[in-house]
This record gives sequence, C-alpha cells and structure tokens, in this order.
Amino acid sequence: MNRKFLLWGGLGCGVVAILVVVALVGLLVLPFRLVRTDTVAVETPSGAAVQVPAERAAQTSRAQGTTPQASVPTLTPPPSPRPVLVSSSSAQSATVPSTAQDSALQNLATTSNLLNKRYAELNPGVVNIGVVADLGNGQQAIGAGSGFVLDNDGHIVTNNHVIAQAIDVVAIFFNGLQAHAEVIGADDDSDLAIIKVAELPKDVHPLTVADSDLVEVGDWAIAIGNPFGLGSSMTLGVVSAIGRSIPSGATPFAIPQAIQTDAAINPGNSGGPLLNLDGQVIGVNAQIRTNGSNGNTGVGFAIPANVVRHVAPVLIVNGNYNWPWLGVEGAPIGLTLMEANNLDSQRGAYIVSVVPNGPAAQAGLQGAEIVDRNGMQIPVGGDVVIAIDGEPVMDFDDLSSKVAFKEPGAQTVLTVLRNGQQQDVTVTLEARPSNFGQNSTTGQ
Repeated sequence: MNRKFLLWGGLGCGVVAILVVVALVGLLVLPFRLVRTDTVAVETPSGAAVQVPAERAAQTSRAQGTTPQASVPTLTPPPSPRPVLVSSSSAQSATVPSTAQDSALQNLATTSNLLNKRYAELNPGVVNIGVVADLGNGQQAIGAGSGFVLDNDGHIVTNNHVIAQAIDVVAIFFNGLQAHAEVIGADDDSDLAIIKVAELPKDVHPLTVADSDLVEVGDWAIAIGNPFGLGSSMTLGVVSAIGRSIPSGATPFAIPQAIQTDAAINPGNSGGPLLNLDGQVIGVNAQIRTNGSNGNTGVGFAIPANVVRHVAPVLIVNGNYNWPWLGVEGAPIGLTLMEANNLDSQRGAYIVSVVPNGPAAQAGLQGAEIVDRNGMQIPVGGDVVIAIDGEPVMDFDDLSSKVAFKEPGAQTVLTVLRNGQQQDVTVTLEARPSNFGQNSTTGQ
C-alpha cells in the first residue's frame, strides 16, 4: 500500500515538475516571439500598402484561398557612372520610375546623353580664331574669336569685328591643327565676315544652317566656341527672346531679328555658332549685355541664321554685301504717341523723320513735326506704315526687318495712314549709302 502510494506520488511530482519547466520555458520564449513577429505588406482595397503581422496575413490569405509569397531581401545596386535609358522594346527589364524625382533624373540622363552626342558631332565644325590686328601708328594687338565651317571648300563664318584690321588670321581646329586663313569678305552692317583656309583637316566638317524663322522662345540653345581663349567650350541655355534689333557696332544701322539667349557667351565666343538641339546653327554669337562687367550677365545676342543665309553667299562671291535702304527714322507707337496723333491702334511703324533725297523722301513719305505737350517733346503728324507689300507691319522693328530682306532696286508698296486716311505709296529701295553717318538705332 505504501509502495503504491509512493510510486504514484513520485510519478505525480515528476509530471508536475515537467509542467512547471514547460511553463517557464513558454514564459521565456513568448516575449521573444512577440518581438520577432514578422510583418508583410498587404494591399488594401484602396490600393494603399499597410503592414500587418505575418500570421494575420496568412490567416487572411487562407480565408481567401491564397498563400502569401515570402519577400526576398535584395541589395540596392550602386549607381552607375551615367544613367542608362532603356528603350520601350526592352520594357520588361526596365525599372519603371516610381517617383517624380526618378522621372526627372531619367529625363536629365536623356538630355545629358544628347548633349554629349551633340558636342562630339558639332565640335569638329567649330573653329577658334586667332588674330593679329594693326591698330595703326605701328601698334598691333592680339585677339581671339570663334567661327564655324560653312562648306567643304574651307569657308568659315565669323564676326566682322573679330577680323577687323587683321593682318594675320589663324584658324585653330578642334584637333589642335592650325592653318592660316584669308579674309574673303566682310560686312559692317551685319557684323559678319567670311575667312577661308586652303584645306580643311581630316574629320573637320561643315555645320548646317537652320531657318531662324522657326526659332521660338524657350527653345534650347547651345553655344560652342572660344571664350577667354579657352577653346572647345560648350554652354547650354534657352532662347530667351527673338526679333531683337541690335546695333551693328560699326555703322548706324541695326541688325534685324537677332536672337537673345541666356546660354553663357563671353569674350572670345564672338563669331561662334548658337545651335539648337538638332545640331543646326540658329545664329552667330555676336554681343553680350555686360552692364560694365567683364563677362556674361545672362543676356547674349546672336545674328540670326537667316541673315547668314542671305549675306554669306554674297560675301564669298563679291566680298561685300549691299543692303536695301528706305531712308526713314521711326519710333514705337506707345499710348502717348497714339493719343497725340489721334490713332486708333498702337500697331504700325511711326515715321518720325525722312532722310532728305532718300528713297522714302522721293516717294513722298512724310515725317512728323515735334511739338511740346506739357513739357514733353512728341512727334505729331508722321505717316504710319501699317503694311508692306500687303503684309501687316506690327512696329518699326518689323518694318526694318521686312525691308532688310529685300533687294536694292526693288519696288515695294507701303500702306500708310496719313491724317486718318489710308493710302498706298510705292517706294524704290536703294542700297545703303556707305557714308551715311546719321546716328540712328533704327536702321532704316
């Protein structure tokens, strides 16, 4: 009896001891397990991803008849030296940008790769120009500028002010080779010049001249040239304005339809190309607005490509270019001028004065009389040109531009408003007089 009691008592104590040990182990493991519980992402009906415990996700999946796929940890690859764009044909292996920042970086990579390509293509057509100029009185000066190859015959476009008074011109190509260049032709009014080398080095090629009428504000613009004598430099900006009239610098006439850009242009860039992203020359870099500084302030001007297209071929053949001349000075029609002249519109080219014996004077165009209105000198009574050969004229710069692209000797019909009445006046354009010394910024 006592033996049985002792046996069952021993077994009972052993079982109790085992249960106690199991309970203690459970208490120790449970907190650790609660802390280590994994979570997985589950998509909600709204499309948002929320984190829930893995067991709960498993229960939800089992209830829905699916099994969750365990996530596999991956290492983020290091960024490549240059982002590589993936074409749509390999979209399965492409990483789709997940944020606006990723998309912007991809667009930046596209632009960067395009600029790399354009520079490699275009730089062989750009020329650095070294000049020794005769200043007179036995003095000489050394200068530098830029240019671009126009054709396979070795003709190079540059600015007139780059080669003015030159006694020696050297063309320096992208590969460092140098060649003496001859000045073939120059035009003070457009600030353009043509130089020529006997033979182009290997791999040097002409650049394509665009139609500058197609240039729009906001277009990308690339300038390649020789700023401060630092050859093969490229800058990027945008076309910030079009249709500017800029002074030629050597004559009282203006250059029409100039292109304004914020692409950095500095001394030494003069004569070099301003290009679009297609690699076409849209202008010849000529001027910068410095406001007294020694470098770029964010506003530069280029002679438009269509002026190059008109002038360059004639310079190659004749050495000079004859511009047509109307022989008037004008002003924009602002509110004050419109009210003083009882005009119904601010559109049109207001004629302030007519050059004696000039084409406009011979045709009977009338200038204005200057009167004093409350202390202000205001032109009154001048003709207003509202059309030329049937094309509307927006302002005086527009009239100057339209006249500039005609030929000396051409007859043109001007539609004018005179004393409130509209009439047509036929004018025979003449070549600009070489000795015209009137200080005009209007150009016609």
